[in-house]
Amino acid sequence: MSAPLPLPPLVDHHCHGVARHDLAPDAFAAYLSESDAPPAPGTTFFDTQLGFAVRRWCPPLLDLEPHCPPEDYLRRRRELGAAEVNRRLLGSTGIADYVVDTGLADGLLAPHELAAAGAGAACHEIVRLEWLAERIADRSGSRAAFLDTLADAVEKAAGTAVGFKSVAAYRFGLDLPPEPPREAEVRAAADRWLGTRAPGGRLTDPVLLRHLLWSAVHTGRPIQLHTGFGDPDLSLHRCDPLLLTDFVRAVRPTGCTLVLLHGYPYHRGAAYLANVFPHVYADVGLNLSHVGASAEAVLSETLELTPFGKLLFSTDAHGLPERYVVGVELFRQALTRLLTGWVREGAWSTGDAERVAELIGAGNARRVYGLAVRTPVHDHRGFP
Repeated sequence: MSAPLPLPPLVDHHCHGVARHDLAPDAFAAYLSESDAPPAPGTTFFDTQLGFAVRRWCPPLLDLEPHCPPEDYLRRRRELGAAEVNRRLLGSTGIADYVVDTGLADGLLAPHELAAAGAGAACHEIVRLEWLAERIADRSGSRAAFLDTLADAVEKAAGTAVGFKSVAAYRFGLDLPPEPPREAEVRAAADRWLGTRAPGGRLTDPVLLRHLLWSAVHTGRPIQLHTGFGDPDLSLHRCDPLLLTDFVRAVRPTGCTLVLLHGYPYHRGAAYLANVFPHVYADVGLNLSHVGASAEAVLSETLELTPFGKLLFSTDAHGLPERYVVGVELFRQALTRLLTGWVREGAWSTGDAERVAELIGAGNARRVYGLAVRTPVHDHRGFP
C-alpha cells in the first residue's frame, strides 16, 4: 500500500459540531448510520463500512489496538470522557479550518469550541437557510414582519458567515422551478405557511424555499446545496443534482457560487455540472466515510469529470469526533492510492499530483470561501 499522502493543513468545508457529553452505546452507534431507526434485531450499526472504518482508525488514538471490539472501544471512550476524546481525535486530523453548518446544534460543540478542541484550528460559519427562516417565523407576528425580518437576517448573515446552505432536497426535492418566485407568490406562500404552522414547524413550502435560495444568491455568498444520500427524511430520487440544471443556468449570470454537497449515488452527475458550469463546485464529504473501504472507487468516479480546481474536501462529520478522523483518513488513503498510481503509470507528473492534492484538500475551499492561508502545521515533504 502507498504511504499516506502528506498534505498541507486541510479545510473541512462542510461539517457540524460533535457531542459535548459522553454518549450511551446506542446513541454512539446511531451516528454511524443515516437511518432514523434502531438497527434490525440482532444487528448493529458497527457492522457497516463506517463502523469498520471507525474501528480501524480511531482505537490507536485512545491507546487501543486497531479493530478492537466495539465494546472495548466504547468502554475506553467512557474512561477518558468526552472532552479528552474530542481533544485527542480532533487534534489528530490535521484540519486547520472548520467551515461549520450551524443548523444542527443541539447538544453539540459550537464552532469556536470545535476549533479549540481541534488543536487551535480556525472556525467559520455556514448559515442554514431553512433553519434561519424557521427561527424567524417562531417570533414573527405577521407575514410582513416575517418577510422583512427574513430579508434583514439573510443580509446580516452574509456579512458574518462565509456562506449559506440549503436543505431544500429534504424539504421538497431539487425539482423546484428554477426562477425566483414573484413577490405576490411569496406573500401568499408566507400567509399559507404561517397560518397553518405550529411553533417549531419546518419550512416545506416550495415557493418559500425558492425565495430563500434566491435571497441567498443575491448576497453573492457561496451556497451549499445538499444533494444525494441522506437520512429517510428525503426522497432520494428527487435529490439527484442534475435536477438543479435549470436553476444552475438561472443563477449563472449572478456570479454566485454553488457547491453541490455529497451527491452519492449521483456523484457523477455533480461532477458533470462542475465540469460544464464555471460557478458550480463538487464535494466529497459524507460519501467517503459511508463507503469506507470503497472510498478509492467513489473518489475515482468523482475525479473522472470534476475539474481538479473545483472539488472540495469535507468530512460532513456530525456528533462523533470519530467521523472527522475517518473522513480525513479515508480521504488521504484514497487520494494517495489514486494519485501515486497515476504518477507510477506516467499519466501524471509528481508535481501535478502534489498540486492537485493541495487544491482538493484546502486550496479550492480557501478560494471559494475567501479564507486566509494559515501557517502549515504539518511538514509537507512532497508527494510520495
